[in-house]
Amino acid sequence: MFIDAHFHSWQLSRGDYGWLTPDIGAIYRDVAVADWKKLAEPLGIIGGILVQAAATVAETRHLLALTEANPAVLGVVGWVDFTAADAVLQIDQLGKNSKLKGLRPMLHDLPDPAWILQPAVQPALAAMEKHHLVFDALIRPAHLPHILTIAQRYPKLAIVIDHGGKPEIARGVETAWQPWAQGMAALAERPNVSCKLSGLFTEAGKSPHATLCTPWIECILEVFGTERIIWGSDWPVLELASDYQSWFEECYFLTKKYSQSQSDNIFSNNATRIYKLPVI
Repeated sequence: MFIDAHFHSWQLSRGDYGWLTPDIGAIYRDVAVADWKKLAEPLGIIGGILVQAAATVAETRHLLALTEANPAVLGVVGWVDFTAADAVLQIDQLGKNSKLKGLRPMLHDLPDPAWILQPAVQPALAAMEKHHLVFDALIRPAHLPHILTIAQRYPKLAIVIDHGGKPEIARGVETAWQPWAQGMAALAERPNVSCKLSGLFTEAGKSPHATLCTPWIECILEVFGTERIIWGSDWPVLELASDYQSWFEECYFLTKKYSQSQSDNIFSNNATRIYKLPVI
């Protein structure tokens, strides 16, 4: 039994997905939890974590409402404006819903890689630590040293690096490997940091050959180990490069060298433990 720790659902009519425009291609459409289940269930995936796609609290509340009608949605990673004067109050209120498992500022879209270090953000991070919410770090390689600072500053804050830190795989190992690999290795030394094995096909370009991602996946496996890696699909964004089954099978193939218990950690146990999901 597997868990998909990172998938999305959106309704275009909501109007709060600033990045989701017609020129993005096939994923400019409504995607429902039921659509995800059609792809996930045949692979033995029985639950998942729904992740925010809009920088609004309204969308977070919408995702939390979806959990009521969809038992397969085990939790939500939502959004709060970390710089808002009432950010701590919002986190306190949202945290009353047991299905809220984490929060994610969309750092990869912000012009300042050090945004997360500003004083105005720190009360929100402290509130997350207090409520045992996971900080999902949607970042690029330039953000890695700043996330390391946060990991050191808040040792009890569980941090999960989304999409392997979004390495520039399409540029190739010779040009894009550093400083990504060095930054990931430094983060892996912090016991409160984990990494999602997700989103890498998308970073490899349109319709990439699976082997392009192999060294990057193997690096993540090596530095984080099987107790701090969490598998996720990043569906439907995944469709910009490949399909759901192909990503799942590639990751499963590359982890066949591990024992059954280690594989179970990557594909279900770690997500359950780190996000405090119900045991299924």
